[in-house]
Amino acid sequence: MGIEIERKFLVDHNAWQALNKPAGVQYKQGYILSDDTRTVRVRVTEHHGYITLKGPSGANRMSRAEYEYEIPIPEAEEILKGFTTNGTQKTRYRIPAGDFTWEVDVFSGDNEGLIVAEIELKSEQDVFEKPAWIAEEVTDDDRYANSSLALHPFKYWAKQND
Repeated sequence: MGIEIERKFLVDHNAWQALNKPAGVQYKQGYILSDDTRTVRVRVTEHHGYITLKGPSGANRMSRAEYEYEIPIPEAEEILKGFTTNGTQKTRYRIPAGDFTWEVDVFSGDNEGLIVAEIELKSEQDVFEKPAWIAEEVTDDDRYANSSLALHPFKYWAKQND
């Protein structure tokens, strides 16, 4: 069984802007299924298409079953158009740090202004250093899940709290 173990953090915008970083990759993704126990997502980049299945999160919200398969880009685009009703757009940056690589998502569209960093671990006990641009941990906050952002975009959060 494929297991994803990751932690999620907000990113300090000023420190991120000052960081020398590689080119990012544009992602479009949509959800075929998304509920409390599983998600089925299709994702398209310039050079790849993927379909991903994710199971429920464990008690600590770090671990869950995950299966991801590359599919032809034309089919991924057809699935995005014909089978998904919501999704997100973002630019992903891969930043090596120590023994790990951070994946930093700079969201656009309805989630513009949100920057989230994820680190994938080999075990829940892995120790890692947080780069200076890492801010608050949000692993336990479901609002920051991409599937949640597709349904409840970041641009509406402030209005909901008013």
